[in-house]
Amino acid sequence: MRNPEQFCLVDTADKARTVHIVLPDQDFSGLLGVHASALFEMVGQPQCGRLYLVPGVEGVAQAVFVIDAAKRDAARFGALAAGLPAGDWKLAIAAEALALCPEIAHDATLGFCMGAYRFALGRETVFPTRLALTEDVRAVMPMAQAIWLGRDLINQPANLLGPAELAQEAADVVSAQGAACEIISGESLVSAYPCLAAVGAGSDRPAQVVKAIWRGSKAPHDAPLLSLVGKGVCFDTGGYDIKPASGMLRMKKDMGGAALMLALAHVIMAQDLPIRLELRLGCVENSISGHAMRPGDILTTRAGLTVEVGNTDAEGRLVLSDLLTEACEQKPDWLLDAATLTGAARVALGPDLPALFSNNPQLAQLLLNAGAVVGDAMWQLPLWHGYDAWLCRKNAHLGNVTDKPMAGAITAALFLQHFVEPTVKWAHIDTYAWNDSSIPGRPEGGETLALRALVEATLRMINEKAGSQ
Repeated sequence: MRNPEQFCLVDTADKARTVHIVLPDQDFSGLLGVHASALFEMVGQPQCGRLYLVPGVEGVAQAVFVIDAAKRDAARFGALAAGLPAGDWKLAIAAEALALCPEIAHDATLGFCMGAYRFALGRETVFPTRLALTEDVRAVMPMAQAIWLGRDLINQPANLLGPAELAQEAADVVSAQGAACEIISGESLVSAYPCLAAVGAGSDRPAQVVKAIWRGSKAPHDAPLLSLVGKGVCFDTGGYDIKPASGMLRMKKDMGGAALMLALAHVIMAQDLPIRLELRLGCVENSISGHAMRPGDILTTRAGLTVEVGNTDAEGRLVLSDLLTEACEQKPDWLLDAATLTGAARVALGPDLPALFSNNPQLAQLLLNAGAVVGDAMWQLPLWHGYDAWLCRKNAHLGNVTDKPMAGAITAALFLQHFVEPTVKWAHIDTYAWNDSSIPGRPEGGETLALRALVEATLRMINEKAGSQ
């Protein structure tokens, strides 16, 4: 796992130039000096989100970044990484901005790391523009590491990241934080996760399941249990219902749900939150061979329910079904799963908004509020049970798809709900895990959408649980 500190941050600010974080209606003369401030009289009213470079005798002497302090979004500070000239820089936050948003220094440092990210693939180079890392903001580093980790995994080409490699990477990450971890494969996997095993049967690269258990150093034995489940399909051909060539171009990202859940687990463990944590990742490849599942096959799940395969390209829900069943056996206080599950969610919400489904209104609202606070939004879609009958089959309990060309994200979530105990507070996140183009803080490529929201939500869940006891 790469550490952003080694590539885009610097410990000393002795020779660093200053980038001022200011409000749009602020008087700059006290910060920049009268002559430099005169430049803004020519520019006119400073615009939020704009980075202004202030010239000096030897080139750019300082910079000004204008923000709307009423909105919190670390990603916007990625503009600093994109726009500041090469060299070392340090933050100077105007008192007026700091009063409105005390988290600015943390968000700016995190956002700079988000914007400085580059997929290396063995070419480890120092980013030309570096930001001074002060002790008071070092707490953001687990989040920065997690974002880079998730992006690196999603960007990794499938020939270099198969089920075994993903499982080992996850095991290394959680073991480094003191979690007890096992990688399940072979006959043990077929016995424990039969539906997941059927998805991976068509590939020469065997399926593996990562299962990790961790408890915070300050968490009692009966501390609240958060269970995380991630879809880790390292490449998805669609199986016998094969995708067109254009549909396969980005299918290395089909393990984005596993990357997101692993990244969340890393932050939770690195911050030593006072909870118990379980992580389950289904690492498979959906391929085509004489051993691959076929349309019309009937699979038996860990829960005992049978599933008729109506489409082999709807494999993610099959992977998750067994993992959700096992997670519920431990009676978690909260169960979260994430998956690049449906194109229908993208049709409904586009690439930037993960779709949120939940069987608990309070949990759903907590997640939505957390996303709104940190500028990492999700959007809730309904578990509309009027569509339950669409999943019914004559020869099996369920079909993995419906015959209707509508509501694909909703019916996929309804399928998953069959494997979640009604008493468990559960939320499902259908994510895109990708940036189609580069914007501040979000370079083109793999993305851990909703990670910052989920970390904030976890803190709120812990506080809410503690307040009710």
